[in-house]
Amino acid sequence: MMQRKGIVSIKGKAVTLSGPELKIGQTAPDFIVLDKDFKEVRLKDFKDRIKVITVTLSLYDPTCDRQARRFNKESSELPDEVVVLNISMDLPYVLEWICSTAGLDKVLALSDHRDASFGNAYGVLIKEHRLLAHSIFIIDKNDRIRYIEIVPEVMNELNYDKAIEALKLIIGG
Repeated sequence: MMQRKGIVSIKGKAVTLSGPELKIGQTAPDFIVLDKDFKEVRLKDFKDRIKVITVTLSLYDPTCDRQARRFNKESSELPDEVVVLNISMDLPYVLEWICSTAGLDKVLALSDHRDASFGNAYGVLIKEHRLLAHSIFIIDKNDRIRYIEIVPEVMNELNYDKAIEALKLIIGG
């Protein structure tokens, strides 16, 4: 498995990302994650839809909670052709509790805990902590990656405005 260092840090300390460096324009790799009922979910389950994949360390983390809430709010204004997934290492049964408590009803919260399939396929698995790097991937209807942001310091937030702007361009054609 490919490993990359110096891309992401936690509180200023560099960590290692496992998996490849994905590029805009390439085909998005498939993955298997789990929903709150432990049902397997794959990228191909969202065929012919625009996929916004927000990636968080844990929905318990305040920064990650804000990210999920922001995209939950944005989702209510998006067309049905767009699906927003939040992938973390949170345990599947915990996701249901977090989402119901936080009112996350538009974002589909998914767990990569079992196999780290997503983290390894998208190059965002933090080797030292078995967490996912704070990031976002926007994938078009043809499963081409159209936008990527990996936050260099995991305690910082995504550039929401830039991601939303990129999404609107993809929706518009």
